[in-house]
Amino acid sequence: MKKITVIIGLLVIAACSSTKFVDSWRNQEITTFNPKKLLVIGMTENFTARNIFEEDLKNAFVIRNINAVESRGVFDESFTNTKKSVEEIDEMILKIAKDGFDAVIITSVKGVDEKKDYTDGYYSSGYQWTRFGRYYFRFQDIYYTPYYYNAYKVYHVETSIYNLNEEDVKSLVWVGSYKLVDPQTISTTVKDYVSKIIKQLESEKLIESYN
Repeated sequence: MKKITVIIGLLVIAACSSTKFVDSWRNQEITTFNPKKLLVIGMTENFTARNIFEEDLKNAFVIRNINAVESRGVFDESFTNTKKSVEEIDEMILKIAKDGFDAVIITSVKGVDEKKDYTDGYYSSGYQWTRFGRYYFRFQDIYYTPYYYNAYKVYHVETSIYNLNEEDVKSLVWVGSYKLVDPQTISTTVKDYVSKIIKQLESEKLIESYN
């Protein structure tokens, strides 16, 4: 599975998995977040995941009367999967600022952990097996049968909001960290992750709740 940064790519979850909020930081000098034009960026080389994530997050802002625009309408497909120099990034900021954007929300995967769950269907206390031969015969399948271990991935995802004012050293508005556990399908993961982002922004009073 390709690296996802919902952005957001960001970004998929099985029916039994979930998006888990880790923590967040908010600029206490900013009481409300009401940009004139917000750019939504999902940093991922998975173009499909990027499109789905950016569209869902944009729509969540739009229904809350925040003018949001997907980055796919501003940058080409290669924007999020090619490394940029400092000069190129500065040029990018100037360009989007000239296009009227005064804020950006960007989501990226910060790291991936490989995890394993142990299926303990054979579990029982050792004292029930008084003879080594029977104990070894009973439990050897745990070591020699792969399906006793369920391997999965945990994606550490971060979403940040910035004001596009280069003169303001406190341009970071908000940052939230999440864990995507065992992603499987893009659409399900994106919906879950976007919902968690929006709910957190609402709970911290940065945006108004949608009624």
